[in-house]
Amino acid sequence: MKKALISVYKKNEKLFDFSRFLEKKGYEIISTDGTYKYLKKNGLSNVIKVSDVTSFPEILDGRLKTIHPNIYGGIMANRSIEKHIDSIRSKKIHLIDIVVISFYPFIDKKNESIDFNSIIEFIDIGGPSVLRAAAKNFLHVTAITDINDYSLVQEEICDYGTTSLNLRKRLAGKVFNLTSAYDSAISQHLLDDKFPNYLHSSYKKKINLRYGENPHQKASYYVSNTHQGAMRNFNQLHGKKLSFNNLRDMDIAWKVVSQFSEPACCTIKHSTPCGVALGKNIVEAFQKTYYADSISSFGGIMAVNTRITKELAKEINHIFLEVILAPGEYEEDVLRILKLKKNIRIISIKEPISNQLEYIQIDGGILVQEPDEITKNNEDYKIVTKKKFLDKEIKSLFFALKVVQHVKSNAIVVAKGRQTLGISGGQTNRIWAARQAIDRALEKSNEDLVLVSDAFFPFRDVVDEVARSGVIRAIIQPGGSVRDEESIKACNDYGIAMAFTGKRHFKH
Repeated sequence: MKKALISVYKKNEKLFDFSRFLEKKGYEIISTDGTYKYLKKNGLSNVIKVSDVTSFPEILDGRLKTIHPNIYGGIMANRSIEKHIDSIRSKKIHLIDIVVISFYPFIDKKNESIDFNSIIEFIDIGGPSVLRAAAKNFLHVTAITDINDYSLVQEEICDYGTTSLNLRKRLAGKVFNLTSAYDSAISQHLLDDKFPNYLHSSYKKKINLRYGENPHQKASYYVSNTHQGAMRNFNQLHGKKLSFNNLRDMDIAWKVVSQFSEPACCTIKHSTPCGVALGKNIVEAFQKTYYADSISSFGGIMAVNTRITKELAKEINHIFLEVILAPGEYEEDVLRILKLKKNIRIISIKEPISNQLEYIQIDGGILVQEPDEITKNNEDYKIVTKKKFLDKEIKSLFFALKVVQHVKSNAIVVAKGRQTLGISGGQTNRIWAARQAIDRALEKSNEDLVLVSDAFFPFRDVVDEVARSGVIRAIIQPGGSVRDEESIKACNDYGIAMAFTGKRHFKH
């Protein structure tokens, strides 16, 4: 008689239906105590306990169940090697043809507020071990770990009487894919090392994306099993499927607005902020943001750090945006208004931004770094010119500094109050970025402007451009150039205030 070993943490109707299917096809089912009780209670008759096969009871509060030669021998025997078959027969070990296992939910439980000793009990040993054994012997054994694969196995058994080698091979690959992620999550939790010898990688597919950076590129989105983060837990309430670019821009937009306690709005296009502003309320913040660069905002991503009001929803519907993000739940009246736009993607964010490592893949490797953080106060700077900052300039400068770190280098941000008016980045030299940002700002205003740079001025030419504007009277930059004194002298000659922060904010 064919045999199937079934031991799962979560018992449900799909499991029972699959087990009943196997029973009807002549399989005897072997189960650990919990699964055995569930199957028997729901009417399966041809099911026995693992302890009946091993002649040994479960011990150590269930820590030891399946680890026994009578189980592993039946799974790992190579049916094409006569010596293997003779060996297990001499020990009265029966072949096991199908193995269905789900693990203790360590990944889920580690995010709950339970003590260290309790979380240890959710580190599964027997399940991964048995499943790996079955996957190794995929030439003869079907290893199942994904509930969605039950139907594939059923179809092939109905059509051919057994599973195909191609299916068994694919299912074996899924086993090792799962066990590697599961072990990585446990390792990360216990090791607590930012830069271990082997890079942790434990991610689960959340969605298939509409496409990648371009429509001909397929793409999927995976969420971390080991880290929290805003983009790990969001709901799409309306609109077309998300694309690769949508998610990248969503991430940046949410990071920008999350830095501020006041109502904040940000629009993003091609991974770069178009406009950012704070306001007395979220409608004012939106209006200032859109005014900052209405051209680039067309077809962009917009994030706000407060709930969207009906008034704001009506404003949004007058422009074209790909995605809008806001924290928490949307009121029904607000959704009704926003959904008048058929294709706009409406996103509800559930979590704040995290402070996790950043990963950039390159061909054949991966770069890992700590995130770039802006100081939480406005005291970490040194005035290097004769002229000092006005109080209103300090607020504006540090607002712009929180924006510039999210702009591709070379990055320049020109702001008025707490509203960006000129943003330029991704240029191969700083003077081009400065000219573009200044000229864009001057189209909007000719008073009370400030300028922030993500890195030092290699020459005094940026200061000369600032002076040319006639209205920018304050600058913050990291400093550190061999020609810093030239820039300082230029500021003194022009009557411009400048400070150094000593901290660069490149974003490549």
